[in-house]
Amino acid sequence: MAGRGLPVSCVELQRQAYLPVSSSVFRQIAQGGEGGKAERLFRAAVSAFCSLPRPSRSEIVQLDDLTLPLLDCVPADARRFAAAALSECESVPPGLLRRLANEPVEISEPLLVRSRALRDIDLIALIGRHGLPHARAIARRPGLNPAIADLVRALIAHADKPKQDEAAGRRKGMAEEAVRERLREMMRATDGDEKAASADQNAGEPSYDELRRAALSGDASRLRTVLAKALGLDHEQARRLLTASSYLDLMTGLRAIGLETEQAFLLTAAAFPAYFGHSQAVRLFVERFERMEPGAAQAFLQRRSPGDAARRNALRA
Repeated sequence: MAGRGLPVSCVELQRQAYLPVSSSVFRQIAQGGEGGKAERLFRAAVSAFCSLPRPSRSEIVQLDDLTLPLLDCVPADARRFAAAALSECESVPPGLLRRLANEPVEISEPLLVRSRALRDIDLIALIGRHGLPHARAIARRPGLNPAIADLVRALIAHADKPKQDEAAGRRKGMAEEAVRERLREMMRATDGDEKAASADQNAGEPSYDELRRAALSGDASRLRTVLAKALGLDHEQARRLLTASSYLDLMTGLRAIGLETEQAFLLTAAAFPAYFGHSQAVRLFVERFERMEPGAAQAFLQRRSPGDAARRNALRA
């Protein structure tokens, strides 16, 4: 009975049920605090989206628009429902995916275990931000990158084992090299993309790709040379950053040249692997790095080498 009796497909009926819900209605409910209605609409929007075999780009954007204003109004059960439903979808709205994946593991677990929308670099960032609870869930993913699986096992083993014994000293050295090797393996898959980016660098300034290769090489002299060029320091100043009693000065330098949190973490963990044996240390690094003002970090480097400020901007372009 649609028009002249033409049949309406199930997919079209699903789309018609999904599209009319206005994002302004959702926002009004979110602002008005109508908890029960907010939860019903939140669940209905997620269910309708998941019933679409191949959601369009506009439908993906629309689900973000509809659900993100409600996310703080709905109970944990509704967020867990959304995580479970979306974990089976090939296409997931990126904003909702990020919010749900960063929820406590009791809510985010279905996405961490099953969602193919989470890439390896996303999993690394989640482990860095949330530590062992998320790491344990990620370890259950089918087909998990072996390097990430090894890294999770190392974190779990370190957390479960008391620190003692003279054998721990020998294991520490082996563990440091093992961390470097895991990081090398983990990032090899992204070499192609990063080489294309490094081709745009000019005046011989080192790219992040060169910094990463130097850090993972285990060659202290090579890393010192590349780091000195990137930060505009002399070799002695770069050596002091890499042999300091903590990683804070190195982290500040990496913040000053505009690296992403995950990039800075990888370089710092390769240079100071003994500092990242447990999840709290990883989380502390992420919090410190993201809290640091880029301007303050750049002022720190300018005090160390006032004449080379221009060179330090190369990686920020």
